[in-house]
Amino acid sequence: MTSAAPFTCVLWDVDGVIADATAGIMPRVQKVLGVLGRPVPSFDDLRAWIGPPMLESFELRAGLSAEESVEAVAMYRELAAGDGYADSVRLYDGVPELVREVSAAGVPISTASTKPENQVIAILEHYGLDDAFTAIAGARPDPDIHDTKADVISRALERLRAAGVDTSAPVLIGDRHHDVEGAAEHGIPVIFATWGFGNPGESDGAIAVVDTPAELRTLLAPTLAA
Repeated sequence: MTSAAPFTCVLWDVDGVIADATAGIMPRVQKVLGVLGRPVPSFDDLRAWIGPPMLESFELRAGLSAEESVEAVAMYRELAAGDGYADSVRLYDGVPELVREVSAAGVPISTASTKPENQVIAILEHYGLDDAFTAIAGARPDPDIHDTKADVISRALERLRAAGVDTSAPVLIGDRHHDVEGAAEHGIPVIFATWGFGNPGESDGAIAVVDTPAELRTLLAPTLAA
């Protein structure tokens, strides 16, 4: 963990930073692959699926064609809708309190998640955390649109600016290399949270690495006091 200057706003990834949705995600992926007649990975293997866009995982990790991957994502989202988007989702200990503390300090915050935006909203509303966010940005649920991390970050910044927020010095809290790479397209620094799903080396390029929400709070202290 290293020191960081005050930031004007904070962007939060959701899966692996705020929420652990593995209890719902993994069985759905297994079911989809089973229906498609493909090998069904174990829960341990499916950890690598959490965080990146689902379309990418079906293509790169399951070896589906582009057309099959689009079909698989549609099947997955139908299962998620049937289960309830907040079903089997837990929030990481200490993170909701930190989110509220950052918001209460007057620091504008937004999600920046490749999870479909309607699912992000449902989770935050379920846990009564939605009112802490100045903006909520996720992937568009349109089955013909497949947003990248850079896309959702762009949307988050646009919505923050529309709310009158100074976005000149943002920071993203993430847990996968997709967060680091997507933020880099916008010149945004990343604080990497190891309690998520990242593997060794995925934090390369981040300005800091934190192992606990308490360490993240310490790193954000200059921002909270600004």
